[in-house]
Amino acid sequence: MPNKVLVIRLSSLGDVVLTAPVYRSLRSRWPDCSISVLVKPQFAGVLRGNPHIAEIIPFQSQRQALAAVRAAGFTHLLDLHGNLRSLLIRRFSGIPAVSVYKKDALARRLFVSFGLRSPVLEKHTIERYLEALKPWGVAPLAPALEFGDYGEASPGGPGMAGGGACPGRILVIQTAFLGDCLLTLPLLRELRALVPGARVSVMTTERTECVFAGSSWVDEIIVDRKRSEHSGLPGALRLSRLLRSRGFDCAVIPHRSFRSALVALLARIPERIGFSSSAGSLLLTRRVPFAWSMHDLERNMALLLPFKAGLRLRPDESVYIEPAAAGPSEAERRLADAGVGPRSRLVAVHAGSAWPTKRWFEARFLELCRRLEADGHRVALVGGPTDRELCARLASQSGGVDLSGTTLADLKALMARLSLFVTNDSGPMHIATASGVRVLAVFGPTTRELGFFPYGPGHRVVEAPLACRPCALHGGKACPEGHFLCMRLITVDMVHRAAKEMLGA
Repeated sequence: MPNKVLVIRLSSLGDVVLTAPVYRSLRSRWPDCSISVLVKPQFAGVLRGNPHIAEIIPFQSQRQALAAVRAAGFTHLLDLHGNLRSLLIRRFSGIPAVSVYKKDALARRLFVSFGLRSPVLEKHTIERYLEALKPWGVAPLAPALEFGDYGEASPGGPGMAGGGACPGRILVIQTAFLGDCLLTLPLLRELRALVPGARVSVMTTERTECVFAGSSWVDEIIVDRKRSEHSGLPGALRLSRLLRSRGFDCAVIPHRSFRSALVALLARIPERIGFSSSAGSLLLTRRVPFAWSMHDLERNMALLLPFKAGLRLRPDESVYIEPAAAGPSEAERRLADAGVGPRSRLVAVHAGSAWPTKRWFEARFLELCRRLEADGHRVALVGGPTDRELCARLASQSGGVDLSGTTLADLKALMARLSLFVTNDSGPMHIATASGVRVLAVFGPTTRELGFFPYGPGHRVVEAPLACRPCALHGGKACPEGHFLCMRLITVDMVHRAAKEMLGA
């Protein structure tokens, strides 16, 4: 007889979302088991997208919950809540096999109240959940969330996925950095497929307008001039009036700032979809969980769950840069002038970054370029206008080709020529991965857990395992600890060895 497992988690939205690896592990151990989850009604929706859950039991009262549990004939009870309510259900449920996760509530209270640290607090909540499976002989799978593990956090009524009318005019708000904007493109591609008749507009800044220009998934670009006419509250009001005149039915907001949500509200856009962790979450009509352990591309795609419950990723989701326009590019001309023919094995190196602590040392990039040239590869130094001097120095001293200052269109056209892209954690890294080019990335202050690692198969990240990482979401101007070991410990030998292995694959 298949096992019937009851999982209890009566806490907040974030705690409920983090239970997903538990269901995956249970299903791996007992493929034919039935999994039910007892959860607060307001968080039941977030579990509806999980393919491993057979039943969601909304907790209405202690009496109702206990009656439902006793009548179901469960064989196993996993208590991931660990309070008096769940204790009473465990005690009177009559379920033979019971396991409880170690909450370590006292250690947590001592840390919050008095700053007293304890080794038990170093474990992630997901790891604690998975440890509770060990008494049953269930081997824990990877403690990470995957796309499809959860649904919409706060459905706003009968809406789009519930059978309501699809919006005719949709606004996507993304006014963050280059990489963030690039990782919004898959969302736009899927949005076009889900609502083919809708008019899709994107609001972004002058610096990132080029990311969306010419895209077949975008009908209009609205430029948010944050530092001039749209700055401050008067500027936000001016921008909201502009948006209101467009008559948008729905706003999809990957940008988690309060200003983005406020502008959408002031523009009187009736449906406003964003993340539950957004600074302006209270101004949204629909909220989707934000999971740090997932890649940012997948987090953004989750914002489309209100359009289609149970949405799944494409097999080729990691490749989403549309082909560059035909014809010779500036980059091709400069390569030809340097004697780099179409059959040359070309490696692009991006040594710059907007954040100083994200930059691996110039001297080490130089030595790497020299070694790659000595190995028989041609090296192209790429970068934006602010990287011109850096690229010029590296190219002149290594024998490489200086391609700095090229446009985004030129950079996209260059991708078809590359055998490998070596880079810091940066926006161009996402252009390469989205073009299907293998990426070797050097990560210092940031980590893959922040969700901005090279997305897709075949890529590598070189990094140093340090307790102080990550020190910030985007890096910073200087190392907070003063030692900068996250970059110092990454040697030329380490990066060169990885490059040779990837080029030889």
